[in-house]
Amino acid sequence: MSAKFQYGGQAVIEGVMMRGPNTRAIAVRRPDQTIIVDEKPVGSLTKRAPVLKWPLIRGIVVLIESLVLGIKALTYSANQAIGEEEELTTKELVITVILSLGLAWVFFAVVPAAVAYVVTMAPGGFFQSLIEGIVRIAIFLAYIAAISRMGDIQRVFQYHGAEHKVINAYEAGETLSVERVQRYSTLHPRCGTSFILIVMVISILTFSLLGKQVLWLRILSKMLLLPAVAGISYELVKLSGKYASVPLCRVLIAPGMWLQKMTTSAPDDGQVEVAISAFGAVMKEGERNVQ
Repeated sequence: MSAKFQYGGQAVIEGVMMRGPNTRAIAVRRPDQTIIVDEKPVGSLTKRAPVLKWPLIRGIVVLIESLVLGIKALTYSANQAIGEEEELTTKELVITVILSLGLAWVFFAVVPAAVAYVVTMAPGGFFQSLIEGIVRIAIFLAYIAAISRMGDIQRVFQYHGAEHKVINAYEAGETLSVERVQRYSTLHPRCGTSFILIVMVISILTFSLLGKQVLWLRILSKMLLLPAVAGISYELVKLSGKYASVPLCRVLIAPGMWLQKMTTSAPDDGQVEVAISAFGAVMKEGERNVQ
C-alpha cells in the first residue's frame, strides 16, 4: 500500500486554503454566509527538474512556492470576504514577495545579529549565535502576541485550527463531518509555526560555525546560509510529521506544538465546515470520505 499524500494547508481571510497532489482549493465564507470554493491545478518546479527533489534542495523550492501560493490565496480570500473580485498581477506579486522577504530579513536576521554583536562585543562563537537566537525568538513571540489581539487575526487563528483539525481527522482515517472533525486537535507537527521554530534553532547551530566576523560580513554570511538552514529545517519537519508517534520525536517536537497554541484557536462549526469544503476539493480519487 503506497503512503498517503501529505496534505497541507493555510488559514486565509474567512477561509482555508488546502493543497493536494495536483490541485489547490481555497474555501471562503462570503458575506452572505455561502461558501465559495476556488479550485485550480498547481504545479511545482520539482516536477520539471528532478534535481530539485533532492533532500535539502526541495525544502528551499517548497518554501518559495508556498510563499507565492500563500500570498495569492490571502489576496483571493480577502477579496471574496468583502465581496470583490481582484487578481494580483505578476508585478504586484513579485513586489509583495520581495517586500515580505526583505522585512523578515531585517527583523529576524539583521536586528538579532546587531543586538547580539553589541551585547557580546566579541564577534563569533556559539554564545553570540545563542543570543541572536533568543532575540529572534523574542521578536517572533512579541509579534504573534501583538497581532493576536486583533479581531480579524483571531478569526484567522480559528481557521488555522480548523485546517489542522481536518488534516488530523483525515490522517486518522476519520469521516470528515463537522461533528467528527471537531473531536481532533488544533495542533499538527507539520505546521508552519513549528517550521519557523525549527529554523530558529537550526540557525543557532549553523551560524555558530561562522567563527569571528565583523558585523556586516556576519549578516551577509547569514543571508548566504539561509537556504541551507531552510532546507535542513524542511527535512526535519517532514520527519517529525512521519514519526510523530515515536516517543523521542514527540519530545523533540513538543516546543513547536506548544508554540502553535499561540497561532491556533478552537474553531466554530461553520469554520470547520469551510475547512472541510477546501479539503474535499483537493482529495485524491478514492479518498472521498467527506460528508
